[in-house]
Amino acid sequence: MRILHILDHSIPLHSGYTFRTLAILKEQRDLGWETFHVTSAKHTGSVALEEEVDGWHFYRTPEHSRFASRLPILNQIAVINGLARRVADIVRIIKPDLLHAHSPALNAIPALIAARKASIPVIYEVRAFWEDAAVDHGTSSEWGVRYRLTRGLENFALRRVDAITTICEGLRNDMIGRGIAPEKITTIPNAVDIEKFAASRPANESLKEQFGLKSKRIIGFIGSFYAYEGLDILLRALPIMLLQHPDLRVLLVGGGPQDGQLRQLASQLGIGDKVIFTGRVPHDKVQDYYDLIDVLVYPRLSMRLTDLVTPLKPLEAMAQGRVLAASDVGGHQELIRDNHNGILFKSGDPNSLAQKVGELINVPGRWEDLRRAGREFVETERNWRKSVAKYQFIYSNLLNK
Repeated sequence: MRILHILDHSIPLHSGYTFRTLAILKEQRDLGWETFHVTSAKHTGSVALEEEVDGWHFYRTPEHSRFASRLPILNQIAVINGLARRVADIVRIIKPDLLHAHSPALNAIPALIAARKASIPVIYEVRAFWEDAAVDHGTSSEWGVRYRLTRGLENFALRRVDAITTICEGLRNDMIGRGIAPEKITTIPNAVDIEKFAASRPANESLKEQFGLKSKRIIGFIGSFYAYEGLDILLRALPIMLLQHPDLRVLLVGGGPQDGQLRQLASQLGIGDKVIFTGRVPHDKVQDYYDLIDVLVYPRLSMRLTDLVTPLKPLEAMAQGRVLAASDVGGHQELIRDNHNGILFKSGDPNSLAQKVGELINVPGRWEDLRRAGREFVETERNWRKSVAKYQFIYSNLLNK
């Protein structure tokens, strides 16, 4: 079976989006399938039309140089048209059995254009809705003109592709609400590569000493500092928890758009000496920081993006046997059963976070059961081999038709 994957960017980028792509491609290669990969003009930093990256061969789409490509809306049309031409050229060369487009619709629509000419099926993998992500990033307002145009593009693609996969039930239900036939959509949830995650190791004592964390209890977050992550809720909860746990510290590992605001908030709350900002750390050193944290906290705010989409970080934490607490947004509730494989608190509520996490800190005897249940969940339900196997049925069904 020959599959052409249509992507925005190369897979070595360290993000949930590209980790999922890499996992899918590795499992498909292990199954003996031939996979090919093309990136749109949104991928930057490459001038060659073809190149090898970390052992993977990529076809590239050159950036459109016309003035119109730099204007709003017209620039998106330029991305679609350029990618459609590039995909059509590649299809003639490699003659794939089907096209696998990855979100957003800017990849799916070019796939449709090329596939109809070649009479081959298109599968569209939806990991989030582009319009909702734009709202959080501040480039669009909910239900504004740009939001509705983007939503229209997604609906156009959803109605015309031959099959749809998505990462969670929240997104599947939303698509059904848009009038997409349920039988057309298959949920292939986010998962982890179990073999890459070992159980918790002893903390690096020199690293602990470097950050002044000797003899401290540590809660924390590792990831990108976006507004929807709700890290301000964690900081607002800390003064409440410090009343009972004066030795408690918050470790924030990473960076992002909210970095400056969070540092300022910590200062305003008078907890600047109780919150450690490490900045971004090399990917191969992240494990050392995980090992410092007693309880990982994911305080995501409730909005369409977080209620519909399941994150990858809590699964990675479970795979390592970590203790975790998370807000009760829809995406978390698909992963975490309260008091079974983690703790849930009310989203957007510092008092609820302080109460639930404080109770968890008080009873470390519960931690082992939570760790065991989390690891069992990813081993039995959220491993990549089990998830990717579902593609074989979908692909075969499309080709038989």
